[in-house]
Amino acid sequence: MEEFEFKDSQVQKLNSKKGMFALLSRETLNYPKTIRFLDYEKKLKKLQVELVRLQTWAIQNNERIIILFEGRDAAGKGGAIRRATERINPRNFRIVALPKPTKEESTQWYFQRYVNQFPKEGEIVFFDRSWYNRAVVEPVNGFCTDEEHEIFMNQVNDFERMITESGVRLVKFYMSISKKEQEKRFNEIKSDPLKQWKMSSVDEAAQVLWDKYTFYKKKMFDLTKDHIRFKIIQANRKTSARIAVIEHILKVIPYDKELEI
Repeated sequence: MEEFEFKDSQVQKLNSKKGMFALLSRETLNYPKTIRFLDYEKKLKKLQVELVRLQTWAIQNNERIIILFEGRDAAGKGGAIRRATERINPRNFRIVALPKPTKEESTQWYFQRYVNQFPKEGEIVFFDRSWYNRAVVEPVNGFCTDEEHEIFMNQVNDFERMITESGVRLVKFYMSISKKEQEKRFNEIKSDPLKQWKMSSVDEAAQVLWDKYTFYKKKMFDLTKDHIRFKIIQANRKTSARIAVIEHILKVIPYDKELEI
């Protein structure tokens, strides 16, 4: 095992009940990784307290907030959403992950089924993928026509301008991972009986279609860069990505940081 020089503060962390559990629950003793995890847990808890404060402010002020997540398959969108929501009041937030459109929905205005999921006063809605399916996933996989894609691209900035002008706060994330990291996560999912359900036919094709996803992703970024921009999160390390997501939410939503909870 690689020699590791401890600081006093790190020794105290490892000697704690949580530290010993984290260290011994790993297949091999990895002191640096365990200390990083303990630091992550401590920082996450502090940020989650602030999210509770933000939610309390939103409820008291009848705020309507949408936080949407886009990104590569297996980029950690669901994990980031879980860490952002696990401590806040479940009565005042929803996670929306819509399936493919029904036959009836396919005849409606594209944005309509997303509008139907928008927050009421005092509510936060987290979209695990959103209307931006039509910007990237659908054209890459042939789920929409070129004309449908072009119509979406012509409408999306005006759509977001209208909803934000109506008082909805909109935060947009794009979770970015490398091709190698995506392949590694896919292999982990396939080998884990508790996670195999996560793999879809779209996921199976993601590595082959990597460059095509990149092409449409860049088009999406170029289209939105002068409007409501995506916050790009480098997500190869899941823990760092989750912290970055929550920090950005707390930064861009002007909640009362002194509010008692």
